[in-house]
Amino acid sequence: MNSSRPPRAGSRSKQLVAILSSLVLSVAGTGPAVRADVGPASGAAKVASMQDIVPVPVTAEPATGADHTITGDTAIYVQTGSAGVGDYLAALLRRSTGYPLPVRSATATPTDGISLLLTGADQTVGSQGYQLNVTPSTVVIRANQPAGLFAGVQTLRQLLPAAVESTTTQPGPWQIPGGRVVDYPRFAYRGAHLDVARHFFTVDEVKRYVDEIALYKINYLHLHLTDDQGWRIQINSWPRLATYGGELEVGGTPGGYYTQDQYKDIVAYAQSRHITVVPEIDMPGHTNAALASYAELNCNNVAPPRRTDIQVGYSSLCINKDITYKFVADVIREVAALTPGPYLHIGGDEASATPQKDYVTFLNKVLPMVQEQGKIAMGWHDIVDATLPTSAVPQYWQTGTSHAGVQAAARRGNKILMSPANKSYLDMKYNSSTRLGLSWAGYIEVQTAYEWNPGTHMTGVTESQVFGVEAPLWSETLLNIADIEYMAFPRLPAIAELAWSPQSTHNWNAFRQRLGAQGPRWQVMGVNFYRSSQVPWRTDNNNPGKCTEPEWDGTATYVGGDKVSYNDHTWTARWWTRGDAPGNNPQDVWTDNGPC
Repeated sequence: MNSSRPPRAGSRSKQLVAILSSLVLSVAGTGPAVRADVGPASGAAKVASMQDIVPVPVTAEPATGADHTITGDTAIYVQTGSAGVGDYLAALLRRSTGYPLPVRSATATPTDGISLLLTGADQTVGSQGYQLNVTPSTVVIRANQPAGLFAGVQTLRQLLPAAVESTTTQPGPWQIPGGRVVDYPRFAYRGAHLDVARHFFTVDEVKRYVDEIALYKINYLHLHLTDDQGWRIQINSWPRLATYGGELEVGGTPGGYYTQDQYKDIVAYAQSRHITVVPEIDMPGHTNAALASYAELNCNNVAPPRRTDIQVGYSSLCINKDITYKFVADVIREVAALTPGPYLHIGGDEASATPQKDYVTFLNKVLPMVQEQGKIAMGWHDIVDATLPTSAVPQYWQTGTSHAGVQAAARRGNKILMSPANKSYLDMKYNSSTRLGLSWAGYIEVQTAYEWNPGTHMTGVTESQVFGVEAPLWSETLLNIADIEYMAFPRLPAIAELAWSPQSTHNWNAFRQRLGAQGPRWQVMGVNFYRSSQVPWRTDNNNPGKCTEPEWDGTATYVGGDKVSYNDHTWTARWWTRGDAPGNNPQDVWTDNGPC
């Protein structure tokens, strides 16, 4: 999961870094960050395009002259089972349009407004897909389940102007391009992971991340709740885990924990966005916060000091003590009772301080405890060394493409969750100049995050044996939501497309254009995203201003006049170059100086 990571030199003041992270950066090769206080720009209400949807739909058929306009008279129609999605959509649209948008029961197929219907969907969409039809008179989303309607609403959001994301009333007009979309996911499990143990994030910060990942049809949030540096969930039967084990975080700054009511609030909020929370209690390693909180969990009955560095592999529960299994059973019981979702993640990675025989003994005792609480066990792929029930889900995290134990587990019937660190870890730096993150798994620019196939990535693991895809985000260097956003966007949408869209639609050049169209939306949302030079970001109003620099010429050599305009941006050649289009070279031959 975090193998071979060097310790971070020193620690930063949380207050100082929060100030610094709000600044617009313009370091060569990194691209500037976008300030979180950017508001909607004039002209942002331009009609979107069916060609800009992320993740790309299975089919999207535009219809010329069939645009639909939301007005002050528009109503939202729902059926039994779709009212929750209707209320969500109405709340989203009311704040930016200022329109009343009443939510009404549909007694038949409505002939006006926006309809969210759980009848008549295309038979191919399954339980999570949807069908969207836009005509001048109506917008109709059909699905078989509410989750499908919610996915369709996320597509509808992207078909509206970026200003629809504003929290204040905007002038409009609110046009939706006409046409038809039929869409359904490649994998049923599409996950984002957030480490709240290394650095603690507030309930509101987690909820904001939930809202952001929901836009890209992510439907699972894996919360890494415990680690060496902090225990972040209240356990009533072992209270010092949170009050003492959760007091600090990496760097020695104050940490925190979620009360059980706060955790339930996060879970319920995620459910309202059709996202299922997967709690992780990492064990038998990554347990120093627990060992420091209760001496009896240590083989020598001596509690170690709390740790706030980022070393790994040094801690272990005492495998041969009965109290260890009472502790584990209590924690699993309480966390399972708080979590309505089907999965409970037991970690299991980097247990270097646990002898292999003891490791297997421990897991073989713990896995049945998860089943006894009615949950399906997940764990980092290290758990394949134990005797796994076929329902258990190993999560592959290493950088290689072959692993004998994982292959054997797949042959036995276990589905594999794909999270290769050198492709999907959102905490890896974009390049050597990235101010946040680590690099033990390599640098991951947007193209690297996008250019892999979860269905064929591992030798001996076929697409039918892949459970889904998840993008982990570890927080050793991340202090606040702005840091989370900077590392997740734009790579999270890339991973989301791999998990949702058919492999046949996979095309980097098309994706980077669609991804660039998300920029204005993120600006309105206040997302602190990384402006990768690989992506042709659009200006706020999709209408670039006049560029004063000459157009890029692929036959020219840029040695003196090194500035050009290209893809609505200005660029500076960092060294001698010819024939290399700005933004296309992962070695950053060109520096993106921003929109024209």
